Formats: sequence, C-alpha cells, structure tokens
Amino acid sequence: MANVAKKVSWSGRDRDDDEDGRAGETTPLLNGTGPGAAGSARQLTPSSFLRIGQLSNVDLNEDIHELETELPRQRPNEIPHNEKLLSLKYESLDYDNSENQLFLEEERRINHAAFRTVEIKRWVICAMIGILTGLVACFIDIVVENLAGLKYRVVKDNIDKFTAKGGLSFSLLLWATLNASVVMVGSVIVAFIEPVAAGSGIPQIKCYLNGVKIPHVVRLKTLVIKVCGVILSVVGGLAVGKEGPMIHSGSVIAAGISQGRSTSLKRDFKIFEYFRRDTEKRDFVSAGAAAGVSAAFGAPVGGVLFSLEEGASFWNQFLTWRIFFASMISTFTLNSVLSVYHGNAWDLSSPGLINFGRFDSEKMGYTIQEIPIFIFMGVVGGILGALFNALNYWLTMFRIRYIHRPCLQVVEAMLVAAVTATVGFVMIYCSRDCQPIQGSSVAYPLQLFCADGEYNSMATAFFNTPEKSVVNLFHDPPGSYNPMTLGMFTLMYFFLACWTYGLTVSAGVFIPSLLIGAAWGRLFGISLSYLTKGSIWADPGKYALMGAAAQLGGIVRMTLSLTVIMMEATGNVTYGFPIMLVLMTAKIVGDYFVEGLYDMHIQLQSVPFLHWEAPVTSHSLTAREVMSTPVTCLRRIERVGTVVDILSDTSSNHNGFPVVESNPGTTQVAGLRGLILRSQLIVLLKHKVFVERANLNLVQRRLKLKDFRDAYPRFPPIQSIHVSQDERDCMIDLSEFMNPSPYTVPQEASLPRVFKLFRALGLRHLVVVDNRNEVVGMVTRKDLARYRLGKEGLEELSLAQT
Repeated sequence: MANVAKKVSWSGRDRDDDEDGRAGETTPLLNGTGPGAAGSARQLTPSSFLRIGQLSNVDLNEDIHELETELPRQRPNEIPHNEKLLSLKYESLDYDNSENQLFLEEERRINHAAFRTVEIKRWVICAMIGILTGLVACFIDIVVENLAGLKYRVVKDNIDKFTAKGGLSFSLLLWATLNASVVMVGSVIVAFIEPVAAGSGIPQIKCYLNGVKIPHVVRLKTLVIKVCGVILSVVGGLAVGKEGPMIHSGSVIAAGISQGRSTSLKRDFKIFEYFRRDTEKRDFVSAGAAAGVSAAFGAPVGGVLFSLEEGASFWNQFLTWRIFFASMISTFTLNSVLSVYHGNAWDLSSPGLINFGRFDSEKMGYTIQEIPIFIFMGVVGGILGALFNALNYWLTMFRIRYIHRPCLQVVEAMLVAAVTATVGFVMIYCSRDCQPIQGSSVAYPLQLFCADGEYNSMATAFFNTPEKSVVNLFHDPPGSYNPMTLGMFTLMYFFLACWTYGLTVSAGVFIPSLLIGAAWGRLFGISLSYLTKGSIWADPGKYALMGAAAQLGGIVRMTLSLTVIMMEATGNVTYGFPIMLVLMTAKIVGDYFVEGLYDMHIQLQSVPFLHWEAPVTSHSLTAREVMSTPVTCLRRIERVGTVVDILSDTSSNHNGFPVVESNPGTTQVAGLRGLILRSQLIVLLKHKVFVERANLNLVQRRLKLKDFRDAYPRFPPIQSIHVSQDERDCMIDLSEFMNPSPYTVPQEASLPRVFKLFRALGLRHLVVVDNRNEVVGMVTRKDLARYRLGKEGLEELSLAQT
C-alpha cells in the first residue's frame, strides 16, 4: 500500500526514502503501532535492547488491510481514500531544543557580546528575506505583465480581424490553444519535477509551522518550480492569482537564507551555522510567510497578522518585531523596483502585486443604515464560501481517487485552461453589454459587435488578468456593467475557480475569491441602487469591496489578518469596521456548514495537524489510553551493535529513544535518564564515537554541536554507515549527547493536559512514566492528532500509511 498511498501526498513521489533522505527506509510508524510491531518480524534477540509496555490496540481500517494483501505492486486505476484516516508517513520537526551537555557547554561559552552578534545576524537575515522576497515578487509581476499582455494583444488582434470578415471560431481555437499550451508547461514542471509546488502552498507552510515535516516543502527546487509555475498559470488564463504562492515562496527563501547553505546546490557558505536547527528555522519561515503576504498585497501589518493567525503555531514578542521588519523591507523593495520599472522612480506607487486603488471616503462613504446590509452580505459570502468549499472537497476526493497519475493531472489542467478560454469567449460573444470607450481604463477593449467608440464590458472581466479585473470592479463608474453581465460572470467564474483550485499547477485562491465576491457585490450594489432610486447607494464600488471581503472570508475563514490586509490594500481605515463585520459574519456562517478551504485540504491529506486546543470532550481520556507502546529504550552505556540493529529495524523505525539506567547484560530496568534522537545516534555512529568493551574509561573523540549542525537537515541513512563486526562489540556512552531532562507526564494525566504541554512546547516526543519514573509509553504527534471532535462527538481516527 505504501507505493499507492504516496500518490495521495502533497509531494506525490513514489519514493522509498522519507523526507530526511533516508534511502531504503520505510515510512516511520508510531512506537509499535504498526505491522510487525509486536516483534514477529524482528531479527533481534530479546536481550539486545529493552522493550517496555504492551502493544497498544490501534484498529486500522479493514479495507486498507485487504488492499495491502490484494493489490499488486502497480498503480491502480482508483486509490481508495478515507477521510477518517491519519497518515503515518508524516514525521514531526524537533522544535524542542535538546539541552544535552554539548548544548549547555556551548551556551555557557557564549558571552554577552556573542549573543548580541547572534541577534544582529537575526536582523540581517530578516532584511535579506524581505529584499529577496520583494525581488521575486517583482520578477513574477513583470514577467506576467509582459507575457499576458502579449497573449491578449495577439488574441485581440485576431478577434478584431475575424469579426469583420467572419470565422470567429478560429479566434476561439487560438485562445484555447494558447491557454492550454502555456498551462501544459506549467503543469508538467509541477507534476513531474516537484509536486509539492502545486497549489498556493499555504496549507503546506501552515503544517510546517505547526511542526509537521512536509517533504521538499522548503527546497530551492520547489521555489524555482513555484515561481515558474505561477507565472505560467496566470498567463495561461486560469482562474487563479499570483498572490497566494508568494507566501510559499517567501517561506522557502527564509528557510534557505537562514541556514547559510543550499543542499540542492551542494554549497555551504559557512555562515549562520548557529541557526541550523528546526526551532530557529521555524521562526525565519514565519517571517518569510509574512514577507510574502506583504509583497502580495502591500500590507506589512497584514503580513505579520497572517503569519500569527494562519501560520505560526509558536510566537513570542521579539519575533513579532523582526517579522514586521522583514515585511516592511519586502514591501519597500517591491515598491522601489516596480516604481523604477514603471518609470516613476520617486513616486513609490506600487506597494504590492495587487493595489486595490484608493477608496475616497467622501464619494464612497457609508452610513449607519448600511451596517445591516453589510452583515447580510457577510451571510451571503459565508454561504457561497461554504458551497465553494463543499464542491471543492468532493472534487478533490475524486482527484485523489482517479486522477493520481502525473500525465492525467497535466491533461486535466490543459482541459480546464481550454474550457476557461471557451467559456470566456462564448460569454463575450453572447453578451450585448456595450459601453462607451471614452475615459475607460480597460487595457484590452474588445469591440466585437459593438458600435464604433464602444467596447464589450463582459470582455473587461474575462479578457484580462484577474487582478486587473478586481480593480475594475472596485473603481469603474456606475453604469459600467449590465446586471446580467455581472450575474452570468459570477456564476461561471465561481465554478471555474472551484474547478481550478486543486489542479497540479502553482496557483492561489485569493484573487479568484476576491473577483467572485467583487462581481456579486457590485451586482448587489446595483440592485440596491435600483430599489432606492439611487439615493445613498449610488456607487456600487464599496459593495464590490464588501462582497470581495465576504467571499474570501467565506472560503478561507481568515478574520483579523484579512481585515487589516483589506484596509491596507484600499488605503482607507474608514472601511475597517464594516470589513470586520463582514468577515466575522462570513466565518461564523461558513463554519456552521464546513471548515475553511486550507483546513479542509490539510485534513484530506491525512496530516497529523495539531490545533490550538484539544477536543473539548476529551477529559475522559488519559495518557495511558493515548500513548504508544511498547517503547524501544536504550541503556546509558549501550552496545554499538544493538544501536545499529535498532536503527536498521524498518518495522518500527522510531525517531526518539528514552535512555534508561541499566547494567549491561541484564534486563532489569531502572528509571528514565534522558532521551536521544535517531539523528543524534546516526551522527555518533558516523563519527565512530565509541570505545572498546574492555576499556570503558578510554577518552572518546570529542564531538561538538557543529558536527550535528553539519549533518542537518538531511542526516545520512543508517545503511550508508559501515560498522565492522569488531566495532559492533564496542560500547557507546550516550550520557553526553542525550537530553537529560526530557518532558514527562504520569500515566494519569488527562488528554487536554498532555495536549497543552505537547502543543505549547512544540514537542516531538513526550515520555509517559509510572510512579517509579520507569518508562511505560511515549506520546507522539499522531497519538494526539488522531482524536478530534466530529459531528457525533469525540472520534478516533485510524492510523495507516496513506
């Protein structure tokens, strides 16, 4: 089943190595909660290492068991997928620093001046993150503007030519072919080179910051494919935006810069070595995500709040200031470069990839009577957002089951591109909504069957990049659109955007959501103007803004950050209160039906994501009931051969091992002494840090933290480390390298208490001990994530390699 299940993942790879690059090792299971965990498949003798506790009963889905025995080792036509499963193939990140002797000695040697140097480096890294994220955003914007402009000019000239002499079907064919060809290239590089670059990347970054290791999510190759893919997706005319992927791009830039090296390019610049651990990397990735939002919308405060609300699972006061600094630098860099590019170097008029334009409070003010109307629009946005998410949920399930081959994913993306162009052309062709061209800001006005001096207003919505269409709907004067035009566009674009999200292309959902909402919001404003004879609701632009906020809030369920983003993008604080009301209403209404789009996709990928709080009805469960057993323990002074056998045992493949005090040659267990990680053991074996059995007092080779940082983040597989038979009989002293003070809980601790400790501290392993301080179990991320609140109360998810 492993080869089948990997097609469901974000990485989409059919690999035998896990995300650490441990080639040949199978997917890690929980401590004993998987096939063969009872010891039947082991080649180890009972005395070779300690096993504590009893095997816990975790019922895997019966259908999965049948499939593992019946399906041949080939790609099936259908992948059965059950949303009640939790994947065992996602590992956790080590957000808790191991305070072993090496760590403490290094920290004690660092004086006050050295600490200030480290702090200065943090600020330098944040500045570099902001600059590079802004430059990447500039590159995307300039390339999209030129390529999309070229495409639209070619198609417009062709339509104008064939309108006069007939044969518009050729224009349709040209438009559809151009779209499909460009999208095909964008989909091929994603599907075949780096599948994790698909989509906006926000769910993946959200999981990473939560502590889940998503394969290849912050690699340089992912960034290159992401940037190229989003350019091709937007130019290919899909119902997507280039703003969402900026969050993923900023995160990859932050992860790379903060490490001072690139494993993809095999270059190590020997700088920023101090930050080579998951805890530091996480903080910089938070800054990168915020810088991405800031570059996309010109909203540095919104970027910080986005990282806080949607991204970061861990936060502190000092981090807030550094992230705001990175966001502001990102916006300023983008503004400076684009202003020079547009020929007004001193104007600084391009703060973000999308600029909603200024909303003049005098012309477009609101009154107290309109507050209930805005709240009603929030209800509509919540309902439409829930409908969007529900349709996309069933479509994603269909894709997981049937469209799992890369070639099929490319074909589907080309089909959607061709259909999008066809729908746009047919609606423009059938529309008779002609508007005077004087004073219009339309970039590519299509005359089609309109009189001289007029243009087809339906073309302004379809025959343009989505970002420019949003701005047009916000600011075009009253009377620029026929209500029938807006109604038909809203309906068709709603389904096109729903179909598009989830394709194997790099694309975001922010702008399509804003465009749908702006269209029906403007329609709503026109309707009110008709009903009230144009009294105080004459300008529909503000209703387009509220509709955009309601639709986006109903889909992604963001509140605080989205309110500030919309305020910063419009440059008007006056609208803060109604936007907040609209977003709150949309979230409350949408949550009543289904969850947000990002959370839904995280759940569909069976990711062990930990929310802020444990399920509210989980106090009846204790650590004894949720922990994994048996636990593989090591003695403080252990035989090398035993360590090698444990690390090579693919049936368990644990990543953390409690260290207990026990005399060699006996099976009697003493209390817990510490915790050591698989990655640390591999480094010890690689550097041969052991002594002969006959002389335990021999001074071992001193390792430094630098040796562990040099191996981070892709520790070598155990199979690549050669240990001779003589070396297997040597002993290894773990005292200096283990964490001597791991977090522990008693067996009687309630699940909410365990959850709060695990989640707040960013743990990967939480040891469960009895009243004699002896290890009885281990709590990992999957043990906690498998309990969630369903519609019928507390439910327990099954664990499987999906």
